[in-house]
Amino acid sequence: MVYQAKIDKEIVRNLPIAQTDCEIELIDTAEGVQAAVDYLMQSNVVGFDTESKPSFTKGKPNRIALMQIASDKRCYLFRLQMIGNSEPLKAFLENPNIKKIGIALHGDIRNLRVWAKFNPKNFVDLQQIVGQYGIEELGLQRIYAIIFGKKISKSQQLSNWEAKILNNAQQIYAATDAWACRQIYLHLTNTTKPL
Repeated sequence: MVYQAKIDKEIVRNLPIAQTDCEIELIDTAEGVQAAVDYLMQSNVVGFDTESKPSFTKGKPNRIALMQIASDKRCYLFRLQMIGNSEPLKAFLENPNIKKIGIALHGDIRNLRVWAKFNPKNFVDLQQIVGQYGIEELGLQRIYAIIFGKKISKSQQLSNWEAKILNNAQQIYAATDAWACRQIYLHLTNTTKPL
């Protein structure tokens, strides 16, 4: 299978919207983390993403508010500022046996190290592998559109991820990003040979 290298934003705009079918679970207490991590430890491959409250001051990013980890059936949304420094979550991020698939991971990992010092293991950045399949786009929305012919909505991207309550639209948006990273990776590695 040969993928097109690029896709026009006008084409993406008119595509149907993709949305995760995972069960979404919000984790906002330290006590909730262990059960979530126990569940995720059963996966070989998970999707990974983070969200921060938008900063409109150059060079002053906000701390990560949310870390999303998606397995095949469930996506956990970890509210890092509420759960604090979590040993089970750190152990998961350092687990070499579970592939964690994300996009533009360098910034995510750097900012996560403000939350907790950890040694990331087995993180796979889609930007580093899509080129092997002829895809030149580097953004999640366009990569997903090329492979699946659907678009990922970005309508919640600049919403307040530190809000006391995350609304349904925010939760679906956040879960879909992590889920989509996993879907792209599995599709490429299971159905397509690199060029």
